[in-house]
Amino acid sequence: MTAVRTPAADLDALGVRAGATVLAHASLRRVGADADTVLSTLLDALGPDGTLVVPAFTAGNSDSSPEYRARTRGMTYRQRAAQHAAMPPFDPLTTPSQGMGQLAEAVRRRAGAVRSAHPQTSFAAVGGRAEELMAGHDEDCHLGESSPLARLYTAGARVLLVGVGYDVCSAFHLAEYRIADAPRREYRCVVLRDGRRQWISYKDVDLDDGDFGDLGAAYETYDAALPSPGVRHGRIGDAETRSLPLADAVDFATGWLAGKRPRLRDTKRLQNACGFLH
Repeated sequence: MTAVRTPAADLDALGVRAGATVLAHASLRRVGADADTVLSTLLDALGPDGTLVVPAFTAGNSDSSPEYRARTRGMTYRQRAAQHAAMPPFDPLTTPSQGMGQLAEAVRRRAGAVRSAHPQTSFAAVGGRAEELMAGHDEDCHLGESSPLARLYTAGARVLLVGVGYDVCSAFHLAEYRIADAPRREYRCVVLRDGRRQWISYKDVDLDDGDFGDLGAAYETYDAALPSPGVRHGRIGDAETRSLPLADAVDFATGWLAGKRPRLRDTKRLQNACGFLH
């Protein structure tokens, strides 16, 4: 086990301190330590009253996700049917997160961890406010007002990006729900109900993180010009780390997306129309 070479004062400067609530995204390869070591380091800094939250998303139980379409592209009907039948149903107690990294899995498996109920975009949390923050995650609200993100917004949480960029900043998705006329689409996934597989469908905001890198760069430029910038830079282990106030970042993102997304949709509609005409 490799120790995390980060003094407590450096964690405190990033806002990882006793009683804080932190939503973390991390690349342990860049940190240079294993998941249990990083988790213990963060929990020690947060103390018993602090709370560590991670995304515990699961795309593998959906037939409406980009991942599913990519996985089944080129398959025959029978191959797709077999793939469909073999998809594991979501069980909040046992289903691993997918693509969220080793720290997220370490939190999810931690004794006393609480996981929100959404079958595709759940979160997991450990700490004093875990039950409160993970409660009431509606099926038709991936990452909006009836999700842990909205409660993290109200709780004054900070986002911790450890060795990763803004392109994976899940908090920005909350802003997608707060812009007018956000496009919606249908989602489908398989869940475990009363011990049986069951497919469910629902309509929700059409989530798109394709411009989150640009959004994050714009937010940092905006934040740096403030009298008291909220973004803090430091290191956890070997990883460059950013810490930012979730609510401020979401507020900025809401305005930025409101200005960018409608123009992008208009451009795509024009391109589609021109393609049809030609």
